[in-house]
Amino acid sequence: MEKKELRELLERFSSGAASVDEVMMKLKGGPFRDLGFAKLDSHRALRQGVAEVIYGAGKTPRQIADIAAAMLEEGQRTVLITRMSAEAAAVVEKAVPLAYHEMGRVGIAGVMPEPDGRGKIVIATGGTSDMPVAEEAALTAEALGNEVTRLYDVGVAGLHRLLSHTDDVMTASAIVAIAGMEGALASVIGGLADCPVIAVPTSIGYGASFGGLSALLSMLNSCASGVSVVNIDNGFGAAYLASMINHIGVK
Repeated sequence: MEKKELRELLERFSSGAASVDEVMMKLKGGPFRDLGFAKLDSHRALRQGVAEVIYGAGKTPRQIADIAAAMLEEGQRTVLITRMSAEAAAVVEKAVPLAYHEMGRVGIAGVMPEPDGRGKIVIATGGTSDMPVAEEAALTAEALGNEVTRLYDVGVAGLHRLLSHTDDVMTASAIVAIAGMEGALASVIGGLADCPVIAVPTSIGYGASFGGLSALLSMLNSCASGVSVVNIDNGFGAAYLASMINHIGVK
């Protein structure tokens, strides 16, 4: 059960439109549902504001399908599945309504919500090679109810590309800056924006990039204020945090 649904139920009870038994039946479903191979945290949306997300890597297609189906049965309207292979998606889509996005390796079961955040989230990348991580971030943010603006291939090798989108940067509620190589994009955006910037180092780069470690250390040592950093290639984690920022004050 999500917060909006619980609020509506309690308002119906308060007005006399719902009985005690009806409320009790709705609340009996928690706090989790045991599927044997997984324990579905059906009350996470009430505790954290966001329902449980399925991490697809390491799970069999059948496990993903069963978890997603159980979530939808519990009343979850949107089920986000990250790090999902195309092969798994082919199996899952036979069990639940699924939209699969291959570049970001993201599956979305159910319906995509309407944006209900305070403003918009900007997802920016240094290069085209960073787009798989960026699409994971963008689709995550959209699945969590945010308006998203994508600014791809605006890295420091051609700074004028980013500066042509200054209005988008300066009006965002939160920005996810995604870059490999030396990871300088986060510092540049941090020097332009008046909102939190969440930096995502990617594993893109030549030998001395050490699979994203070089970008990670650069971002951690950014001289721009207001820049925080998540793990290498963690587009999901960055978008989740950006969504929390964009929903501050939203019931």
